[in-house]
Amino acid sequence: MPYITQEERPQYDEVLAELIALLKEKPPESVDGHLNYVVTRVIKEVYPLRYYHVNKAMGVLECIQHEFYRRVAAPYEDTKIEQNGDV
Repeated sequence: MPYITQEERPQYDEVLAELIALLKEKPPESVDGHLNYVVTRVIKEVYPLRYYHVNKAMGVLECIQHEFYRRVAAPYEDTKIEQNGDV
């Protein structure tokens, strides 16, 4: 994953904290729709509507999925295996 440097992150942190706070206020059964809306709006605004950019955006979304699994879901699953035993 092409991480951004520590120096570049603060420019996003304040607005992300506000957005995250708003999303956390939503009920669990509706937060997915809100998150989908937010991500879709960002992607639509950042990438011009041309096949090349749509293809790049799809690749970014795929990489986000894989990175989330690698950094969050897999360690969680490992912890649960340790607690409950393997299949």
